[in-house]
Amino acid sequence: MTAVYGPTSPEQIPGVTQQQLRDRYLVEDLFIPGAVRTIVTHYDRVVAVGAMPTDAPLALEAVPEIRSEQFLDHREIGIVNIGGAGAVRADGERHVMANGACLYLGRGVKDVSFESDDAATPARFYGFSAPAHATCPTALVEPGQGTVRELGDPLTSNRRTINQYIHEDGVRSCQVVMGVTQLHAGSMWNTMPAHTHDRRTEFYVYFDVPEEARVVHLMGEPSETRHMLVGDGGLVLSPSWSIHSGVGTSNYSFVWAMAGENQAFDDMDGVAIADMR
Repeated sequence: MTAVYGPTSPEQIPGVTQQQLRDRYLVEDLFIPGAVRTIVTHYDRVVAVGAMPTDAPLALEAVPEIRSEQFLDHREIGIVNIGGAGAVRADGERHVMANGACLYLGRGVKDVSFESDDAATPARFYGFSAPAHATCPTALVEPGQGTVRELGDPLTSNRRTINQYIHEDGVRSCQVVMGVTQLHAGSMWNTMPAHTHDRRTEFYVYFDVPEEARVVHLMGEPSETRHMLVGDGGLVLSPSWSIHSGVGTSNYSFVWAMAGENQAFDDMDGVAIADMR
């Protein structure tokens, strides 16, 4: 199951309806039981993958849009499990992945498949793939074992733990940068003050969102902000010109992943709250 998202510009934001905004930047059906969903985008040629195996393994197959025999012939991918316990097989090696674990697979890996330990509580594998010019080694990072940063303050409702997995000082890649942020209980704001980084695209997948809760995701240019309400498992495509900030009706977690000009996590252009509109 494949969908293609073309590029957009900030000039297309004013005047669009809420449904048009959601159609362009939000994927709500990334995880479908017993299926692999592939989202091909023209944002830094990033491809997002959602795999939710139940009673049988699911293969990661190439799609016509990338013009490759195997999915990773010219690409790399970071994979995070945001569901029940499962595993990823890569060229015959089985990588056990608990909730929150991150696996990196480099260019040239041939056979990739996903499986769940229990069909009643299936794994949900989120993959973020970008073109790769070289081969980096496979690496698995257990939950909480990456570079851990504590940011924010309970007084501003943005206390959060950032787990950096694939980055310039962690798991090596050609251009993928990936990790997981967890909001502490009582904190709901992420990345405020907001920022942009015109040198790379960033995608968000929200999880640990209670069934009746939502995350209000802010996007658009700082002078023309818009919002979308996102539920559990929602994928937001954030172009390089757009801010990406959010506040939940409860605390939540999300996978952040980037690709583009560089891998410096702190390379961002901050926006003062008073300057946002």
